[in-house]
Amino acid sequence: MTRRVPVLGAATAAIVFGLGATVGDVGSCGKAPTDLDAAVFARARKNVDCERCTECGLKTQRCQVACDADAGANETFPPDCYPLYHDGLVCLRALLSASCGDYASYVDDTARLVPTECEFCRPEAGP
Repeated sequence: MTRRVPVLGAATAAIVFGLGATVGDVGSCGKAPTDLDAAVFARARKNVDCERCTECGLKTQRCQVACDADAGANETFPPDCYPLYHDGLVCLRALLSASCGDYASYVDDTARLVPTECEFCRPEAGP
């Protein structure tokens, strides 16, 4: 298990930082935005959850599933929700930089909070 954490950390870093925009591509000048691939995001989120749960000593059900190599990644988006690739990066970076206290609330079994950066396609408030 000790060896698994560095591997997960390296995989997470590769996903978060290795798939970022290339030099000169930051502004997306004249380029269509890229949708976030739900399956890729789900795997990245699962890796981050396992890494942070292990680092923070959290033992919730979500942590157990995240660290179970045989369990599938099951992150989904709400219907008619099409977040952008950049939204996924922002979410993962927020999760990686959260304190252990905050992360405990993100993986809580009974009253899970969602970081603002990971609230894809929130319904707009009415007038």
